[in-house]
Amino acid sequence: MKITSAKTISGYVAKTPEPARTTLKKILAVIRSNVPSRTVETISYGIPMFKLNGMLVGCAAFTEHCSLFPCNAGLIKKFAAELKPYATAKGTIRFPKDKPLPTALIKKLVKTRVTENKDKLNVKRKRSR
Repeated sequence: MKITSAKTISGYVAKTPEPARTTLKKILAVIRSNVPSRTVETISYGIPMFKLNGMLVGCAAFTEHCSLFPCNAGLIKKFAAELKPYATAKGTIRFPKDKPLPTALIKKLVKTRVTENKDKLNVKRKRSR
């Protein structure tokens, strides 16, 4: 299942069948509660994404699983021990449609991405002076 026609995150979620819809709602709620208020929610590459000084994280539902996209392959390596129970690839963490990632793990990943993007922006600002 790939939902490519959604224009908003709420539209994407509405078109997602259960049990993945409930899983995405939980993940999106955790992401939203751990990003600054100025974070932009968008659909990019047909999936829900969050942007703040660049892409932060995204999530999506597929036929056999759901995925969290941390937008940084190094993050998957950094949290390898905690991600061991899940299928991972260079840019994705896959988990069952009916079993979201633990809230504490999502929080750590999101907060790390916010910090990484903030640090990257600060480096850019220093270079441009």
